[in-house]
Amino acid sequence: MLDDQDRRLLRYWQADPSLSPGELAERCGMSTGKAARRIARMEEDGIVQGVGAVINWAALGYAVEVSLRVTLDKTQGNAFDSFLAEARLVPEVMEVQTFLGRVDVRLSVIARDMTHYQQIYRSSILTLPHIADIEPLMHVARLKTEETLPL
Repeated sequence: MLDDQDRRLLRYWQADPSLSPGELAERCGMSTGKAARRIARMEEDGIVQGVGAVINWAALGYAVEVSLRVTLDKTQGNAFDSFLAEARLVPEVMEVQTFLGRVDVRLSVIARDMTHYQQIYRSSILTLPHIADIEPLMHVARLKTEETLPL
């Protein structure tokens, strides 16, 4: 699927997403056109899904992050679908993960402070459909966040 040149391009691009195709090509020892074609192919194949800014939410005043482990009432046939559709609409929900096991869904929620979190929890989270149980876990520290692959 990927050859050595593709992996080399991805390694440099992961390390510095601001690099242009020309800069990537220079670092990888290939022509700009070849690098651009390889990048376009990897985007078309869904290997590269986009390049974006990483925003420090704390710098914007969001000091609280809470993970909510949610168990759904699965006696309703559409419990997952309706819960997930509504959860996606809550602006402070930064991530939604589904699981097999006792916990069905994990939501990552950010807030400016505990008062703001309480407001989000009461007005937006507890009103989500089909919740059977919910367990909040307050984030204390993020010790590792890694999105680069060992290519």
